[in-house]
Amino acid sequence: MKLGLFLPTGNNGWISSETAPHYMPTYRLNRDIVRLAENAGFTIGLGMISFRGYGGVTEHWDYTSEPMTQTAAVLASTDSMQIFASVGVLSVHPAMAARMAATIDDVAPGRFGVNITTGWNSAEYAQMGMWPGDDYFGYRYDYASEWAQVFRDLVETGRSDFRGKFFQMDDCRMGMHPAGKIQISAAGSSPRGREFAGQFADFNFTTAIEPGAVAEAHAQMSAAAAANGREVRILTTRSVIIADTDEDAAARIEHYNSGSDIEALTNERGQYAQDSSGTMSKEAVNRIRTHQAVDPNSPRLFAGSARTVAEKLNLLASEGGLAGVMLSFDDFRDGVGRFGKEVVPLLDFDITH
Repeated sequence: MKLGLFLPTGNNGWISSETAPHYMPTYRLNRDIVRLAENAGFTIGLGMISFRGYGGVTEHWDYTSEPMTQTAAVLASTDSMQIFASVGVLSVHPAMAARMAATIDDVAPGRFGVNITTGWNSAEYAQMGMWPGDDYFGYRYDYASEWAQVFRDLVETGRSDFRGKFFQMDDCRMGMHPAGKIQISAAGSSPRGREFAGQFADFNFTTAIEPGAVAEAHAQMSAAAAANGREVRILTTRSVIIADTDEDAAARIEHYNSGSDIEALTNERGQYAQDSSGTMSKEAVNRIRTHQAVDPNSPRLFAGSARTVAEKLNLLASEGGLAGVMLSFDDFRDGVGRFGKEVVPLLDFDITH
């Protein structure tokens, strides 16, 4: 099971709290963290995309980088990690995205991938006049499928004559296309989302937190991929808080929760609630606690001493079916560094496969 890293491409990471570590998603921060992660044995990374934050006193995600641009710079200044940059299909034409991907692959051959997002947050796109209307929730995977087909045509052959409902190519050519494969990831966990991933993705994200959930997700994804004569590997996510002892980690979580940004959390939950058709959005609505920045009882949270974090990762790996786990940290600089020094030596699975 590979170690993956969710890059802090939004300010303050994934904790909406006045008392949690605060930082801006600068190139320097992301570059430094990827270098630390490479030294720790991480082999994959992902930069999320967001066009509008959740406000509040912490201005959570009100400052975000553009992952395609930032990834190009990070890849040029690091050595080995493969990084997936998220693309909102409503915001970038697939022919332009293909040119960007070919250019970035030239910077770091074989180390660049694209994470396709269909776009569920209407406020992000409405502010730019790009939201097609709420009926988009119902056909977004049809739109994304056409987008992905054009993108794949161009990066694989340098040419597309695709004609669909949303995109019409007329002998569209791209002279500079990658010599190797641009891998694709997608996060859909609904039946339609898995169908999309089975057709176009190399990796599929799943929350997979309950016992047996990883095996179930793997079976569903394998069936969807097999219908297209393909193989799609499963990734999942976890949040990590490392401290000297389990008690110290619990105290840190309590400290973060004492500063919970209720306004930002409420806004985030409200945005997810608009996407009634999305499985992951429904899960997010149930998961987000507007009074609590960190849920200490969440199965998604691996908090405690290095040994405790390692034990939880070893247990996750033992379930099988996972290609990798994407980790986020409360304090990325300190957390990734400690993880490499204290947790990795305690892992009993191969982190390179």
